[in-house]
Amino acid sequence: MSHATPSVTLVGAGPTGALLAILLRRRGFRVVVFEARPDPRRHPEESGRSINLALAARGIRALEQVEVLDALRSGLVRMRGRCVHERDGRTAMQPYGTRADEAIYSISRAALGRLLLDVATAEYGVDVRFEHRLETIDWRSGHAVIRDSAGHRIEVPMRPLIACDGAGSRVRRCLADTHRIDAREEELEHGYKELSIPASAGGAAALPREALHVWPRGDHMLIALPNDDGSFTATLFLRRRGSPSFESLADERAVAQFFDAGFPDVAPLMPRRAAEWRDRPVGFLGTVRAAPWHHRDQVVLVGDAAHAVVPFHGQGMNCCFEDCLALDGCIGAHRDWESRFKAFYAQRKPNADAIAAMSLENYEEMRAKVVDRRFQVQSALAHELERRLPDRFIPRYSMVMFHPEIPYRVAETRGRVQARLLAELTAHASSLADVDLDAAQRVVEAGLAPVAQDLSSVTNV
Repeated sequence: MSHATPSVTLVGAGPTGALLAILLRRRGFRVVVFEARPDPRRHPEESGRSINLALAARGIRALEQVEVLDALRSGLVRMRGRCVHERDGRTAMQPYGTRADEAIYSISRAALGRLLLDVATAEYGVDVRFEHRLETIDWRSGHAVIRDSAGHRIEVPMRPLIACDGAGSRVRRCLADTHRIDAREEELEHGYKELSIPASAGGAAALPREALHVWPRGDHMLIALPNDDGSFTATLFLRRRGSPSFESLADERAVAQFFDAGFPDVAPLMPRRAAEWRDRPVGFLGTVRAAPWHHRDQVVLVGDAAHAVVPFHGQGMNCCFEDCLALDGCIGAHRDWESRFKAFYAQRKPNADAIAAMSLENYEEMRAKVVDRRFQVQSALAHELERRLPDRFIPRYSMVMFHPEIPYRVAETRGRVQARLLAELTAHASSLADVDLDAAQRVVEAGLAPVAQDLSSVTNV
């Protein structure tokens, strides 16, 4: 490419950085990406670290736009609902939506990252430099200081610099440490540890595959997502301190007793649990908040670097991919980088705040409410109201997961109204049969505007 071609520098070659690099190349920019880690296509994924993700409509839309979804389809595992496992061994399937196409998909983080990197480098000519770590930012000269694997110092002009370097973003910390933005990391009192449920020797799955499995236990929970080889990735979410906690489960015997007592149906399905518990770290759970996400026309934060969220709504990756589409749209709509960054922040910040709040609320729902009778009645009523009034009542979960045309902030606002209506309509109901559905429909028509009315005043993504 000609040196006259406008250039953009990215930090971070994970799925967000790779997707954004593809979008930028499609707009004609020369793109260089610096990544601290080795090339994941040549080195195995780090053990015990978020090895699969939940792909929903917002992420699907982004992958379709860069024409890579078809290449991923063989590795997607469809999940049409939650399979809830109670303490006494009973299970119940709770569908995510009312239509057959309303499902989410389990996908390998490593496979997704490798494919996006292949497309970015081979098809679009993106220059990705692995084992190049951002060290600091020299604000006086306007350069990012990069250190390669041999220790050589490289100064890169920020013209501009786009940070896709994740929840622990070094770029964000450089901005915050020099008081160019406000930023904080709000740690949840819970952590997580990943374990595995292998397939049988013949490849058969130990659990039904078309579900995200949940073992809700009040103040903690276990979940399991299916993989395309018949195995499941299980994640225990538990307090860091107290009892029970990761701190209190200090030896193999305590861990075995904890699983045998709390998860007796799944404990026998984890033959490698002792070794995995010993070898895999307790992961950090928290929310990143920053304001603003950019400094002048020099640097902008995108994805988890700007707004990492806890994983309990399955929207981390989907939200990051939606960021990429939004920034791409702002680049097309504005002529200079500062205007682009300001428009991106104004558009995405309210949505990021909304999904952060909903993700925290969904943790309580998953670990406790899904086995509550009142919650189940309200969910059944919500689905019935959606069937009757699809232009007016869409359950909040469905708005987030299956309706990318509805911004997160609209889903959150409408969700609050709907939660109040559902609570009122089920106050004296022990089952859906106890609810006067015609009366409920009239209440919703009087108390909730059509979705289109709320969408008319906002810009999506």
